Amino acid sequence: MTDAPTDTAAARVAELKREAATHAIAYIEDGMAVGLGTGSTAKFMIDALGERVRREGLKIRAIPTSEASAAQAQSLNIPITNFSDDPYLDVAIDGADEVQTGSLFLIKGRGGALLREKIVAVSARKFIVIVDESKIVKDLGTHMPVPVEIIPWGWERVENLLRKTGAKSCVPRRKEDGSLYMTDNHNIIIDCDYERIEEPRALADRIISITGVVDHGLFLDITSEVLVAGASGLQRLTA
Repeated sequence: MTDAPTDTAAARVAELKREAATHAIAYIEDGMAVGLGTGSTAKFMIDALGERVRREGLKIRAIPTSEASAAQAQSLNIPITNFSDDPYLDVAIDGADEVQTGSLFLIKGRGGALLREKIVAVSARKFIVIVDESKIVKDLGTHMPVPVEIIPWGWERVENLLRKTGAKSCVPRRKEDGSLYMTDNHNIIIDCDYERIEEPRALADRIISITGVVDHGLFLDITSEVLVAGASGLQRLTA
């Protein structure tokens, strides 16, 4: 009995994610090159997009942001392209771990695909973010740490330097067996908890200046629009 409210809440969140994802694919038209995100919300989006390909014969080309998203897209007969053939994308759609009101700055990377997600996002003429209302925050870092992708060699040194950027804690991400989590790019991730980020741009500059850092989960000045699904319906946020 005690699990029922939790299960109900989880089902409601999943429904909100599905709703936002369904609205997002309305931006996609025949002939477009499309970036496909990674994570639970993006999974709903790819499913919905695959349904349009099946039912409508929608003709698109996609660049997924992870091996998991690529496998899902291929299973739904969504054609895969690359940056050699499509150096710029018409639209990219992805989820986010936090969205700051006003600026539409994001924290992304909980799913471990932040580097590919950022490459795809900055390559898109329009970057659409889909979230449920729980992801909206006044200040970044309120609920989520900032994932930082770094090369494996010498990671302990980088972790120490990341602590000096003001992080309350820096924790190497690990798998269930205790080994270090490896991204699709064969890098590792350190999750840095700042509790509340007052100057996101300054922090982003400090993190990326550390030798050994590949990139970080602060997505600043990239988002075109955020679709937020909540109890009162769908809300569209623009910067």
